[in-house]
Amino acid sequence: MSTTPTPEHPVVVGKLSTFDRFLPVWIGVAMASGLLLGRLIPCLNTALEKVQVDGISLPIALGLLIMMYPVLAKVRYDRLDTVIGDRRLLIGSLILNWLVGPLLMFTLAWLLLPDLPEYRTGLIIVGLARCIAMVIIWNDLACGDREAAAVLVALNSVFQVVMFAVLGWFYLSVLPGWLGLATTTIATSPWEIAKSVLIFLGIPLVAGYLSRRFGEKTKGRTWYEQRFLPRIGPWALYGLLFTIVILFALQGHQITSRPLDVARIALPLLVYFAVMWCGGYLYGHLVGLAYERTTTLAFTAAGNNFELAIAVAIATYGATSGQALAGVVGPLIEVPVLVGLVYVSLALRKRFHTTAEVPAVRPEPAETR
Repeated sequence: MSTTPTPEHPVVVGKLSTFDRFLPVWIGVAMASGLLLGRLIPCLNTALEKVQVDGISLPIALGLLIMMYPVLAKVRYDRLDTVIGDRRLLIGSLILNWLVGPLLMFTLAWLLLPDLPEYRTGLIIVGLARCIAMVIIWNDLACGDREAAAVLVALNSVFQVVMFAVLGWFYLSVLPGWLGLATTTIATSPWEIAKSVLIFLGIPLVAGYLSRRFGEKTKGRTWYEQRFLPRIGPWALYGLLFTIVILFALQGHQITSRPLDVARIALPLLVYFAVMWCGGYLYGHLVGLAYERTTTLAFTAAGNNFELAIAVAIATYGATSGQALAGVVGPLIEVPVLVGLVYVSLALRKRFHTTAEVPAVRPEPAETR
């Protein structure tokens, strides 16, 4: 994406590319293509499900790695200390992600799906799986703080490994019991969660860090940011579109054959994304965070790790269960909603204080941040 240079943002960028300008269209096409492929080729989801190693879908893993690497290669790792020292940001992230998020999803699931226990349980599991992958690209598109995103995603990853099973037990067994509601359980282990974190975050994070370190060491920062990053930058969106096609192709038949169920599941998800995103922006505004970190906080709070939620639902309840379908509907709703919120964020930017380093619209393909 590109912008007009200003004295406070002395960057040389080109015009907004056709690809960037019609990004919502491409994402819509990717979603529709995945759904149609899953519907028209009944054996496709079976074939895709077989291409996995130790329960990890290789096509999805490939798409996420391609998507995340360019963004994490842009992070200036020598500035992470400024994020770690921002207690307002870190405390806000922990509260929104690990207190507000799960409780909000639990409340919405019981209020809006009281008669559909399988979908209700699936949504509660979604609420426990905090985002560590796709949020990276939403944040980047909205011109959020890349360094802050890297730190918050890493923080979510640690808490996910430690707290997911504990919170699953609390929200599915303990809290419903206290309230006189039906209880259930999930079967997952810290290793299963850690494996997801290591693959979907660890690999691209290490690759991005090494790329910047050795790229700057051998060629210098100017070459790295003005020549290398523009070459790999577009691959983040290519990876996103590929991942969307695969995700929707895997469950295209279920989604298109049960439209009323999808609509019931979609309602609490829409409310959830809106409340969490607005909560992030409200918190950022109240504590005086700049636009970039407020945006990062909002998107990391609103996003969820659907890969993990789907994997846990399938392992516990089966691939054709209502719990798994609830997880699959998650990205069906999240993708268009968060794309829309990217543009809302950019429109709100003028109302916030912004740092001097981030241009009004992220420059692609001439990234020099």
